[in-house]
Amino acid sequence: MRVIFHGAAGEVTGSLHEVEVAGKRLLMDCGMIQGSPEAEARNAEAFPFGPGEIDALIVSHAHIDHIGRIPLLVQRGFRGPIYAQNATADLMPIMLLDAAGIAEGEAMRANRDRRRGQPEAVPLYTRDDARAALQQVEAIPYDTRTELFPGVEMRFRDAGHILGSCSVELWGDGRKLVFSGDLGPKGTPILRDPAEITEADLVLMESTYGDRLHRDRAETIRELGGILDDAWRSGGCVLIPAFAVGRTQELLYWFAKYWDEWKMSRWRIFLDSPMASKVVDVYGRHQALFDEDAKAVWRQRPNPFKLPNLHITESVEESMAINRIERGAIVIAGSGMANAGRILHHFKHRLHRRQTHVVFVGYQAQGTTGRRLVDGAQWVRIHGHDVRVNAQRHTVGGLSAHTDQRGLMDWYGHFAGHPPLALVHGEDKAREALAGELGEAYGITATLARPGLEIEL
Repeated sequence: MRVIFHGAAGEVTGSLHEVEVAGKRLLMDCGMIQGSPEAEARNAEAFPFGPGEIDALIVSHAHIDHIGRIPLLVQRGFRGPIYAQNATADLMPIMLLDAAGIAEGEAMRANRDRRRGQPEAVPLYTRDDARAALQQVEAIPYDTRTELFPGVEMRFRDAGHILGSCSVELWGDGRKLVFSGDLGPKGTPILRDPAEITEADLVLMESTYGDRLHRDRAETIRELGGILDDAWRSGGCVLIPAFAVGRTQELLYWFAKYWDEWKMSRWRIFLDSPMASKVVDVYGRHQALFDEDAKAVWRQRPNPFKLPNLHITESVEESMAINRIERGAIVIAGSGMANAGRILHHFKHRLHRRQTHVVFVGYQAQGTTGRRLVDGAQWVRIHGHDVRVNAQRHTVGGLSAHTDQRGLMDWYGHFAGHPPLALVHGEDKAREALAGELGEAYGITATLARPGLEIEL
């Protein structure tokens, strides 16, 4: 068994790892690179392998930085099966068709504004490409050991990151590889805790927050309630960039749980996303995957997805109408890093107002509009226009869907004998800190994966 690292090896996005086992070549994830325009331009580059030579693709979960290049892989010749957990398989059409729509829209805008002599812009892939790729998806439930090929077996385990997120156990050539996928913190609302895995010959582990500890969740929730109260008193509106899958549902969960305490009935809540109702439907179909606390909240009133003041806006006209509201609106919109999507239109309309409160509830990659705002930028460029930032900004770190340094060390600590470990899905500062702590605690030297690095088992 051999592992070759291609993406999310020294950075957080673009997850892409190759495994050669029992005469087959497999991929784990095929994600989009996100961040600055220069970083995202790398998505169109040739894959470092022949897509037609890959026998199968295993998907850890439905976030775009883990699945976003799958249509491109298929467009360029991949014809094998795509294995995904059941809920992930249901989320993938929503995510990939939306990503394709964004790419088509950006190409259309670029061509409308291009100068004479500039080459015509083409989308990374189209909605037709996405639909073609989705035909190759095969759904597999959690905790089911499945033969992929003779001599190659796989099992999905719950990673507690988003609905359907997986850690992957892979057996072949007398060896066992474990890929963590993205690991969620214990006690995350709605989701079950990450599964504990005890045996491996090699572990690939994410390290997004390998250099920090999250704030206590209860303290974070009190902070969020305080932000909403301050925003109400200031007479403005609240803008929350949030991933359509995961963070959005958690926010609605907290709004329902603290409905009376936070006086949520005074707000008008907008889930401004064409994907929102589709994602809500997927969550509804997979309530068996919820933890016990979430099942209890869903039985109570108000149901998080049926709040009496919740408006799911799908059309452009409905989205634009939100701009006419002067105060008392909470707007949740994608993208989560504010590098595309409807949140940018709301930023363009409201960032200059001092009464506006912007709440960041997730990771903001280098080069994104979200990261620039978190870092204190006074001006940001949106759709070619410079926008002054007078809005109040809040970073609520304790809501992360990624576990922190302590959680990562605890998850690895369940492996008997402390097997070899490669750190992926993290910037160097985070990976180096985590590697140091792991070395001190378990006496290991973790490998910091780089593109092109190979590990032979």
